[in-house]
Amino acid sequence: MGDEVVVHLRTRPDGLDNNESSAGPAGGAAGLTELPIILTGIGATLAGGTASRSPAAVSMSPARAGKEGFFVSFADEVLAKVRNKIEPTNEPLNEARERLQLVRDAADSFPGRNRTYRSGSLAVHTMNEPVTDGDGGLVLNRSNYPQLGPDGGGAIPDDVVEDLREHLRPIIRRTYPDAVISFSKRGPKIHFHQPLSDGQDPTVDLVVALTRKEGPGLWIPNLKTSAWEPSHPERHVELLNGDTPSFRAIRRKVVRLAKAWNKTTFGTPLAASFVLSVWAWEFLEPGTGVATGLRTLFTEAADRLESGDHTPDPAGVSADLQIDISDAAAVNRLRKAAGAVDAAISADTLGDAQSALAIVFPKYVDDPVINQLSVAASVLRPGKAVGAALLGVSGIGASTTPGARSYGDGNY
Repeated sequence: MGDEVVVHLRTRPDGLDNNESSAGPAGGAAGLTELPIILTGIGATLAGGTASRSPAAVSMSPARAGKEGFFVSFADEVLAKVRNKIEPTNEPLNEARERLQLVRDAADSFPGRNRTYRSGSLAVHTMNEPVTDGDGGLVLNRSNYPQLGPDGGGAIPDDVVEDLREHLRPIIRRTYPDAVISFSKRGPKIHFHQPLSDGQDPTVDLVVALTRKEGPGLWIPNLKTSAWEPSHPERHVELLNGDTPSFRAIRRKVVRLAKAWNKTTFGTPLAASFVLSVWAWEFLEPGTGVATGLRTLFTEAADRLESGDHTPDPAGVSADLQIDISDAAAVNRLRKAAGAVDAAISADTLGDAQSALAIVFPKYVDDPVINQLSVAASVLRPGKAVGAALLGVSGIGASTTPGARSYGDGNY
């Protein structure tokens, strides 16, 4: 058997990231435990604090268990670093949760209230940095508001939203004296005007919803178009938070990576974050890893759009989900991303995986080839001696001086 190297990976004792836990390290190393890992294989070495290996087979397993076969690809290693960069710290996450709960508690005393609920990225644990808002809703009883909605008089709840703003304001200002409540597309939007230590100041969007006379779900208003739309946000949260803890954790990691790609790589995002979450919920299967799961999401989504098929509402209530660019443009983006992730999964070196994933996450992954060229270009100035190793020239003590000419200083 080849060389055997033990490395130590730091991991949360509960196996969760900050998104999935209401308590834990505030962005630092606190709360992490050391997990000893054995790397076995021909030429396995440790360089610069990270494991490097030859193309020979290398296996990875918990040292304390004495087992082999748990393999982590270079792609997974790079993606783990991306996730660390987009992972929100606990302070804004907890603050957003507390603010949403405060608004829900305040809405509980509103006349005609049926219930409140959580929704969005905060509820399904897929929030990325920065933490911008918390989403929730107030469900009204139709019997208290017979003039509202398709099952009643058809009216839009403009007056109800104004009444709700007046109801919420004094309650919220007991805790946040400078809070301002404006209008959003679906109901009140609360701006707290109390930034955290890092400058983040999460808002809360509260949808004013109405129970439906027939069928599941809710009637959700669109105050901008004066229309009502059926939806089932509570069921969406149930579905996206379903399945086994281990599979759910992988799926959430894939969604967060897909969201980072969607938001930071292009001027116009391909689709809303909810669409990406539904694709992950549909396409990923138990047993997949983060890198392979991300490739699956990109590939299957491209296949669907290319075939002209639509993405149905997973709750079976609202219309098919829409994307925000043309199908052709979306397919092109998804195919390119899928190919880059596939190349990273097949990479024989960490550098090759980084180069591939720099295409998908240019904001978070530096391409080592481009970096090396940039460094070389920065030192290639007239009259400056350059170490040969930097330019890939072999030989002990070799160096070169760019710009110096043996035939004189004339201009040619």
